[in-house]
Amino acid sequence: MQERTSTAERYTRGFAAAVAAVATLILAANAGPAPAEVPDPAQRPAQHVISQPERG
Repeated sequence: MQERTSTAERYTRGFAAAVAAVATLILAANAGPAPAEVPDPAQRPAQHVISQPERG
């Protein structure tokens, strides 16, 4: 049969688990998507511009 753990030991384990959980959540929150690459202007597709008829 297992020995009973002391109250202080249980609280210490619980506190350590809480600290590990908070650290994991903080790291996960800071791990965002990588910044988008700035496309090379020479490689960008041409933009279609709708020309307005000249008024005159």
